[in-house]
Amino acid sequence: MRIIIFFTFILSVLGCTSSTLDPVSSNSSTEYLTILHTNDNHGRFWHNEKGEYGMAARKTLIDSLRNDAQKQGHAVLLLSGGDINTGIPESDLQKAEPDFKGMALIGYDAMALGNHEFDNPIAILKQQQKWVNFPFLSANIFEKSTGEHAFDSYKIFKKNGLTIAVIGLTTTDTAKIGNPQYIGHLEFKDPVEITAALAKKIKAQYNPDITIALTHMGHYIDAQFGINAPGDVTLARSLPANTLDMIIGGHSQEPICMAGKNVNDDNFKPGLACKPDQQNGTYIMQAHEWGKYVGKAEFKLENGELTLLDYKLMPVNLYVDKVQADGSTKAVLANEYIKPDSKLESFLAVYQAKGAKQIEGKIGDIDARLEGDRNKVRYQQTNLARVIIQAQMNTVGADFGLISGGGIRSSIEAGEVSYKDILKVHPFKNRITYMDWQGSDLWNYLNVVTAFPADSGAYLQYHKLSFERKNGQLIKVSINGQPLDKNKIYRMSLNSYNASGGDGYPTITKLQGYVSTDETDAQALKNFISQNSPIKVTEYSPK
Repeated sequence: MRIIIFFTFILSVLGCTSSTLDPVSSNSSTEYLTILHTNDNHGRFWHNEKGEYGMAARKTLIDSLRNDAQKQGHAVLLLSGGDINTGIPESDLQKAEPDFKGMALIGYDAMALGNHEFDNPIAILKQQQKWVNFPFLSANIFEKSTGEHAFDSYKIFKKNGLTIAVIGLTTTDTAKIGNPQYIGHLEFKDPVEITAALAKKIKAQYNPDITIALTHMGHYIDAQFGINAPGDVTLARSLPANTLDMIIGGHSQEPICMAGKNVNDDNFKPGLACKPDQQNGTYIMQAHEWGKYVGKAEFKLENGELTLLDYKLMPVNLYVDKVQADGSTKAVLANEYIKPDSKLESFLAVYQAKGAKQIEGKIGDIDARLEGDRNKVRYQQTNLARVIIQAQMNTVGADFGLISGGGIRSSIEAGEVSYKDILKVHPFKNRITYMDWQGSDLWNYLNVVTAFPADSGAYLQYHKLSFERKNGQLIKVSINGQPLDKNKIYRMSLNSYNASGGDGYPTITKLQGYVSTDETDAQALKNFISQNSPIKVTEYSPK
């Protein structure tokens, strides 16, 4: 595998020639802009086991893209759609310090605040702000006590004669999926209303050539957002035409590549062409997740009209399956190998080693895969959910237990289980709680939580419980195979996040019978696997 140098990099990795980047015209009314973007980093400052992504290789790519664009006379902005926090233990245990400091060294210009920026106390978010040299933006988050903006709403950039306004926005779902203990003092207002008013104010004060919404709200095809808060498509459609030139987004963690109007390109793979969405004259772009891609959009602004010249999602050392001559498939790099930036790699290696040391060592064994993938735990009952709930039930001596599907963040593969595996499943440090319910009150509680639909973080995972619903109402409940007795007391295990109202669950922390322990969800799962190894996964298969 050959390691490319700068000029080869431009020709083969970028897939561009000089004809792609038009030279700057002598006409003073023509300007050029390149937008580079990523989103949903989720702790992936280091590459994975196959050498894919990682911030050091990302820097090499971004440096080359930025340098090339600047040589062509383009103004350049590097933007992030947020969710830097939460996902990999080596990062989580260090409060995402390597990720934020790595972003500063790469040279990001601005970032939208994601919902996972609120997984930690606000004091940690303020510390993260000190680690960087770019603003955290969100125009629709307000302090309840004062009614004032909690963070910077926007940033004005002046580059190459262009005035560029970047407005930050955060999903209103943060109010229900964020940790209530950390966001109770914040209000998340309607992004459409906020953006409409703010864009007018910015236009009157700065008269920007280009206005960008940098969002963490999600891209939902044809505005079909379901149980989620409305996202980027709804925003673009709801604003007057020409309010926004583009939306650079995150949250739904997908490559936005369209096959046609309101039709997703389901055949997109690393290295293939990608056409961004466009709604109401506004381009919408998102670069999947984890730094797997760097989005690159090249624009021309001529006589006040913005034209997209070229758009690519640039893979960062991603592998794809390629069919061989004998019919077999082989994993090959989607593009030429990108050599990690040596200085940034050395800087991050210190954090990687420190984090790895904290989580090394085997804690137990499982004989098959425990399913925790996002596209499973938010749609159906899984074996990992049952193991998690059993661990929490054991901690507090519960009769049955619940957890929202969104609280499970990773699967565990068959074989040896490490503490790292546990922390990938449970990165949030939620405490184990229990509630002693009167049967009649429990019925009313279950009537709410059993109604949460699939395809949402709130989707109910449960163990030692069964129920039936009809015409939108609960009609039958059994605990441990026995019909619920409305006069009996039942103990339910639940984590502190859901108990506090997270994911829209009823808040029970003030009710009589509620108790919070000092045990975290990660500790409970670690202890359970350690004490019951080797675990036979079939014993926890959903029926």
